[in-house]
Amino acid sequence: MSAAMQDHDPNRSRWIPWAFVGGMSVVVAVNGVMAWLAISTFTGVTVPRSYERGRGYEAVLAEAARQDALGWTAEVTLAGGALRVVATDREGRPVHGRVEGVLLRPLEGTELPLAFTPTGGGRWAAEVQPPQRGQWEARLTLFGPQEAALDIRRRVMVP
Repeated sequence: MSAAMQDHDPNRSRWIPWAFVGGMSVVVAVNGVMAWLAISTFTGVTVPRSYERGRGYEAVLAEAARQDALGWTAEVTLAGGALRVVATDREGRPVHGRVEGVLLRPLEGTELPLAFTPTGGGRWAAEVQPPQRGQWEARLTLFGPQEAALDIRRRVMVP
């Protein structure tokens, strides 16, 4: 036998399998903690009563089809301290009626009520001074002839 083989002590390498067991134990423990934190901190619910809302989706589709059949389009702009709305029908003629709605900050939920006044020819304007710069959402409803309604949702930027 060679001298190298005689120096081999079987007790010197007994720790190697335990190093693998210890490493895997750390991985399992960390994964367990991460899974517990994921389950306990977020329920997964992003919309309240989502099942009921999903069952009512046919009504949402019917309302969208009704609004498409109107053939109305609306342009929304925010400039010079006023939110302006211009509405036209399928042939490009102005739609007459009234506009109601709010200016909403999407992330914070801040709502600014809007009071629109007609400026003629299917146009309306509302004075608005948003308290913060950034992105806002105009959630408006246009009530035209025979109180036919068109929902308008537009994102606008406040410089």
